[in-house]
Amino acid sequence: MQNVQADLRRALEHHEGGPARRWLLALSAPGTHAVLVYRLGRWALRLGLARLALDPLYHVLYLLVRICWGIEIPRAASIGAGLYIGHFGGINVSRRAVVGRDCTLSQGVTIGVSGQGAERGAPVIGDDVYIGPGARLFGAIRIGDNVKIGPNAVVHEDLPANAVAVLDPGFRIVSYRGNRRAAARPMPADRRRSASIG
Repeated sequence: MQNVQADLRRALEHHEGGPARRWLLALSAPGTHAVLVYRLGRWALRLGLARLALDPLYHVLYLLVRICWGIEIPRAASIGAGLYIGHFGGINVSRRAVVGRDCTLSQGVTIGVSGQGAERGAPVIGDDVYIGPGARLFGAIRIGDNVKIGPNAVVHEDLPANAVAVLDPGFRIVSYRGNRRAAARPMPADRRRSASIG
């Protein structure tokens, strides 16, 4: 129950207006729905035989959250109190992930498994971490406390506490094979055109 209270407290902090308006906005937010279904699933895991009565409800609600809001947070993941999801869509958290207290997930975030053998695993994320839109975290990595991960960043190595990680706006060439399919034949020399002159 303390986890749910912390989750709702964070959701209320992100809305303005009187108490009734803030509660209405918080309770109607897709992120709140996803977090509450996750908490229900975690609670059901601790109930023993009584879990058999709650499991069907959890699975139906979990499926609805996935279909309607595009948020997939399995109850096997370990997530601390105060989780806040600001926008819905494209959020996928591995069942092996560990997420600390008071973390924020934006839309399009993936926290996934990667690696081979003993190095295979999912991220362990500290407290007070903000993960920006489109960010991807994967592998057996550790993210420290009070870290900010910017939009579209791809994180596959440990980040120390208080780090701010952003997508490097540059690029590098990784191949010169082009976009042609293997079976495609090159154009004759007299028909080749420059992209700049059409």
